[in-house]
Amino acid sequence: MCDVSASETPLRTTFRIRLNGKTVSIGTVGQAFRFITSLSAIEWMEFRALHEEALLSLQRAAANAMLTVQATNALRVLFVRAKLL
Repeated sequence: MCDVSASETPLRTTFRIRLNGKTVSIGTVGQAFRFITSLSAIEWMEFRALHEEALLSLQRAAANAMLTVQATNALRVLFVRAKLL
């Protein structure tokens, strides 16, 4: 298994999220994985199932670039529900 946080596999879109007054761009599997794992579990508690699905999708996409569409969709759902997009 590869290191997901170091994956340079591009997502199907680049997410631009405004967080604490700064814009964060997320365009690769590794960036997305680092972003959603850097926040505490408490912050994702309300969206636990979506968070877990996004993590799993990112892990799969890091191992197989053909799965980036599913990872991108899982992130989009998570970010929309969390009102980050």
